[in-house]
Amino acid sequence: MDDLDMDIGALVNLEQTFFDEGYKDGYAHGRIHGLIEGRALGREKGFEMWEELGFYEGFAMTWRAILVKDGKGKTDEKKLHHISTLLNLIAQFPTKNPSPTSSEVDFLKLLRQIRSKYKLLCAVLGVRPRLHAADDAPSSPSASPPQNTNDADAMDEDGKVKRRTKPSVWKIEPESTTSGKPAASTNVYPHEDTNVTY
Repeated sequence: MDDLDMDIGALVNLEQTFFDEGYKDGYAHGRIHGLIEGRALGREKGFEMWEELGFYEGFAMTWRAILVKDGKGKTDEKKLHHISTLLNLIAQFPTKNPSPTSSEVDFLKLLRQIRSKYKLLCAVLGVRPRLHAADDAPSSPSASPPQNTNDADAMDEDGKVKRRTKPSVWKIEPESTTSGKPAASTNVYPHEDTNVTY
């Protein structure tokens, strides 16, 4: 009779038992890899965000230096006000993780405000804003090449994408070897015959 007293309930819930064991193993494995991949993704996205903010700060500081040097009165005051507002917004962005005020700061809202102020500053300065990521080129060799090579980058014989060339604004000529002085360019519009690869 002792053989019949075994617990049959475990056999009835056999699928649930296997599911629970698999879930525990998968959860532990996912937690480890989630931390590793999350840290790598956070590092990558953080770098992109700070690269963008660094560009905005450098842009604003450069224009502030230009306007302070040239100082033309009332119009420069308005431009300098927009520049100082942009620099103040960038200074509010937390630089440490976790920051003591992290619960009070909405990163995405502050980043949107900085982008908006940058676009406004560009409009006031009459400058075309840079609105693309730092690296738009495909990063992996398996990425698909451009479909229309007339409009996009040209492809070389190995199937690799080559950058398109843009005309140079200034012609650069080699130094003269006879006089030791740089050769003077007589061409006023040299961009028609010289190409520079970007």
